[in-house]
Amino acid sequence: MKDIMTEVYVPCLVANGFYPDHCNAQYCSEGTCYTLASDKGKGHFWAYCHHNLFSVYVQDFVFYEDLFLQYQQPDYISINYYDSVSGEELEPGNRLSCDFIKGHMSCGSLYQAIYHKHVPIRSTGIVIIPEFYETYLKNKYPGEYEDLRSAFMGVNGLGDFPELVLLLRQIRNYRGTGIGAKLFYEGKVAEALSLIVEKTKPAAASYAYAARSLSGQDLDNLAFVTAYIDDHFAEELHLEPLARMACMGMTKLKYSFKLATQCTITEYIQKKRMHCAEQLLANSELNINQIAQSVGYKNSSRFCELFRKHTGATPNEYRKLTKSILSMSTK
Repeated sequence: MKDIMTEVYVPCLVANGFYPDHCNAQYCSEGTCYTLASDKGKGHFWAYCHHNLFSVYVQDFVFYEDLFLQYQQPDYISINYYDSVSGEELEPGNRLSCDFIKGHMSCGSLYQAIYHKHVPIRSTGIVIIPEFYETYLKNKYPGEYEDLRSAFMGVNGLGDFPELVLLLRQIRNYRGTGIGAKLFYEGKVAEALSLIVEKTKPAAASYAYAARSLSGQDLDNLAFVTAYIDDHFAEELHLEPLARMACMGMTKLKYSFKLATQCTITEYIQKKRMHCAEQLLANSELNINQIAQSVGYKNSSRFCELFRKHTGATPNEYRKLTKSILSMSTK
């Protein structure tokens, strides 16, 4: 890739009403800012590109009408964290939501998504291109190189990765200039890759083994099933319709799903429910019974039992702890 800004960002930005804003002083001057046309919405997109090996970016804008986004992606991998968003990815199928890490592998595919009007899109992310993860790192760390693609997909959907969220917010808030800025971004991207590789060592090994053991079509079908579970985890899900979605028998689905994710379908659903419950306990005033029903449990005692097993604390204890931490951080 010759120019990350031109090949990754500009086609999508220009097609959807953004224009270059070189005089914008809200962001680090070492990067490039685009502003959304006033008839489309308001806000900005900013990116810093380093020797066309990687880029960091900040999105902070809102559209006045629903936006259907479609563009042909070049090859890259990325991670980002949404503080605010509402929408759906159509290709690949997935709901867009906030408060978890989103890993993405483009594979040069067509990307399609709908972003909902009047809901701010605020996120910070990192884009890595093949020249970095296939050439630069292999040459720099011969014999030690690990496939970043599987690592990035290993963090997709994680809601308990505070170290990476903090790092991305540091990138978002940085305003340095000159060589200091270049060193800052290079260091933060290296730190992010280190965190991701360490976090996903077991998952990355599992994904790599699954990729060798399963066909590309099976992996695509599993990704579709996983995305469906992510959107419907609070509902009563049965194995038979999930197997039909995956174009597999039930036995093959159970085996393949565990091979790719290192957990059973039931365990995966419970993890999604528990993470959602954690968010509701920390950020809402819903009572325990309401939260239990919101995440898919008709019996609140069963919910409390599973929550304690998952976190080591009862829902009430967890709520008190998070409120206490929040109170301390705001003093």
